[in-house]
Amino acid sequence: MTVVQDPGLLIMISLASGPKHGHAMMRDVEAFASVHLGPGTLYGALTRLDAEGLVEPMAPDGRRRPYRLTPAGRSALRARLQEMREAVSIGLARVVG
Repeated sequence: MTVVQDPGLLIMISLASGPKHGHAMMRDVEAFASVHLGPGTLYGALTRLDAEGLVEPMAPDGRRRPYRLTPAGRSALRARLQEMREAVSIGLARVVG
């Protein structure tokens, strides 16, 4: 069972380890989350994240355009992951105790 399926969150987690182009992000997300992001889903989410100032495109590298997490994106990712951690903690406490 895949726990996280929000493309934006998965993309930000991927970019937290450094800039990547689209295909590298798709491979990374597949590897760490077992979620296949198709090109339409990936680039639609990247467009939204860019508009929100959470990621930004870098200079093209040949035919590929890498993206990176902005400082605002890193902060938003940290906050989102903390919220998830708190929810998991509450869930575990309720199941165990």
